[in-house]
Amino acid sequence: EDFYKLTDSMEGGTERIRDIVQSLRNFARLDEAARKTADLQEGIESTLLILQNRLIATPERSAIQVAKDYGQLPLLECFPGQLNQVFLHVLNNAIDAVESLTERAPLIQIKTEKTDSDCRICIADNGVGIPEEIQASIFDPLFTTKEIGQGTGLGLAISHQVVVETHDGQIIVDSRVNEGTS
Repeated sequence: EDFYKLTDSMEGGTERIRDIVQSLRNFARLDEAARKTADLQEGIESTLLILQNRLIATPERSAIQVAKDYGQLPLLECFPGQLNQVFLHVLNNAIDAVESLTERAPLIQIKTEKTDSDCRICIADNGVGIPEEIQASIFDPLFTTKEIGQGTGLGLAISHQVVVETHDGQIIVDSRVNEGTS
């Protein structure tokens, strides 16, 4: 009986490892240095799988819920690996913002939609928010509000460069202290 349970457990573990390795390959896109047609929602999903350990419950807080509202996006001509890095930076910041919540359940919402002229991805959290007086600085290189050793101040600067300069897009922040950020 134990042998069958052990082999079932090994099979489940092997499948999880395979899924993680596949997500890492999709996320990194190491074999793609040129523009390519890609599914942005697949990139978001790969990033969430990589970050799944940060979403689980801890002794200090409940699990971080991720609510997804995916619209019908067309495949996009882009640098998928770079956009995956943007998703990683923004989602990491959202997780950081909700980790200390005690009065409400931590929540990250992801919405994708196709408009007449573009594709939009909104990542919103119900975390601590960003004070208005520093919102203009969050995309500046080396700007961080995190403790020493916890942040480099490069994540959002790189994200801004990838979205605005490389992909000719926009990255916009809307935040209210103690309500959250999108």
